[in-house]
Amino acid sequence: MVVMGRIIGPFGVLGWVKVFPYTEYVDGLLDYPVWWLGKGDGDWREVNVAGCEVHGSILTAVLEQCADRTAAIRLKGMQVAVPRSQLPALAKSGKDGYYWSDLIGLAVVNLQNEELGKVTGLLETGANDVLQVQSLMKESGRERLIPFVSQVIISVDLDACRIIVDWGVDY
Repeated sequence: MVVMGRIIGPFGVLGWVKVFPYTEYVDGLLDYPVWWLGKGDGDWREVNVAGCEVHGSILTAVLEQCADRTAAIRLKGMQVAVPRSQLPALAKSGKDGYYWSDLIGLAVVNLQNEELGKVTGLLETGANDVLQVQSLMKESGRERLIPFVSQVIISVDLDACRIIVDWGVDY
């Protein structure tokens, strides 16, 4: 499964949910009539999407098994995934060798081997994409925004679960 987003709460009273997508484009999940929901523990359940719309930077969706607001509230925090076999094939080299969702949760380390945090999301700014990196130090609660450009991103190693960046710890 490839995690493509997460449910952030209910939307209205008729069982709709708000989904924060991890896709490059907000409407990336609209192509999939079936989603898999899970808590990140490997236990997934299949749900049919009865409707889905873009609302700014989030999606709103109604799932066939979600009849009212109470049911939608219970889904808050669930991850939304699709089987990797349903995704389009990727180029095997360079920047296009992975999906945005593959980057979520990766450790970010600079050239001095200092840990900057973990990737929590990506932003599309128009000029370039930006990694959202949450500091590992809980007391700081600091989020770094690191440009996803070749001058800064040295390597993305999905096997080692880390991204190496040319970025200072004090930036």
